[in-house]
Amino acid sequence: MATLSIGKLAKAADVKVPTIRFYEQIGLLPRPPRTESDRRLYDEVSVGRLAFIKRARQLGFPIDAVRTLLDLSDHPDRACEDAIILAQEQLAAVESKIVQLESLRSALGRMVASRCEGGPGRCRVIEALAEHAPFTGCASVGGNVVAPE
Repeated sequence: MATLSIGKLAKAADVKVPTIRFYEQIGLLPRPPRTESDRRLYDEVSVGRLAFIKRARQLGFPIDAVRTLLDLSDHPDRACEDAIILAQEQLAAVESKIVQLESLRSALGRMVASRCEGGPGRCRVIEALAEHAPFTGCASVGGNVVAPE
């Protein structure tokens, strides 16, 4: 069985060494055996497990969900209903974020499109950032910048 150092594991899974240490600390990766000189030794199973964790995190799964998914992966005889529920919850969270991001894009688009003239004291972008209300843009009437009605 081939053994890998933490650096080689990091390279194989395309993650940083501190990430591996963190995942070990919180129990997502089992603590590996060590050499007499206290170096960690990993195997190909560790590469696969770390790749699984990385992919789940890229999909936005929270740590607790990753923990559950790993447990399901470790017990393939169990039904995958829990995995489906976690995926549905993550999909709902992503869809919610998309709605929030679309709202942000719209507000920023209105800020950029306002093309308000004048110094920072009359800039609608600066004003919008200072306000608590959502940005609604501004208009130019006869060369003067006015707030929307």
